[in-house]
Amino acid sequence: MRRFRFVVDRRHAHAVNEVVAGRRRVRLAAVPAALGAAAATAYLVWLGHPWSYPLALAGALGTATALWVALWAPRRTGIDRLYAEGELAPAVVAPIRSRGAVLLALVNVARSDTGESRYALVTRKVRQLPGHRLTEGERVPVIAVRGDRTSRSIGERWLPVEAMPIAWGTTDTAVIERACAAITEIEWRLLADNLALAEQVHRSAAKRLLLDPGQLPEGLGA
Repeated sequence: MRRFRFVVDRRHAHAVNEVVAGRRRVRLAAVPAALGAAAATAYLVWLGHPWSYPLALAGALGTATALWVALWAPRRTGIDRLYAEGELAPAVVAPIRSRGAVLLALVNVARSDTGESRYALVTRKVRQLPGHRLTEGERVPVIAVRGDRTSRSIGERWLPVEAMPIAWGTTDTAVIERACAAITEIEWRLLADNLALAEQVHRSAAKRLLLDPGQLPEGLGA
């Protein structure tokens, strides 16, 4: 896995990083969900009916899950950790939107415990992209943030991946340039050649298009 190290500007990231902002909203929503589930659990136990206990158990599990999201998950999804544990990947600015732009990224969506690589085109709508011009084809180095980063995760074979621009973690243009240089021209060229697919990928439910390994250029996908 190709990692990229840099000092994260936390103040800047908190202000512009849309991945972190989205996860923060989920955590905040988990607090009232946990309180509601706890209240429902207590009420079901108070009823004391035979049928209420299985429901109370389900409510207790829901409470625990919501509390985990609200209290424990932030430790695993801190800004520094997301950037440090993700994989450096290329993205380019696709057709411009009225409010921001769409990024087309080339990422490895294979589970980390399989030892294989499987590349896909993924899109992400961004409202702002400091340090970059919002012009079609602009090169944007990103960190691929996996939906499940645990090595023993259970689920689908191809994991959901979010593209998180390096520019959302720093205002230093030298860092962005260094990240661009760490990505091969083969990858940048592949994205440029498939820029016309951005709309198709963005309209798909998964916002992801798996690429045929046999059609990848030599030097990619090993």
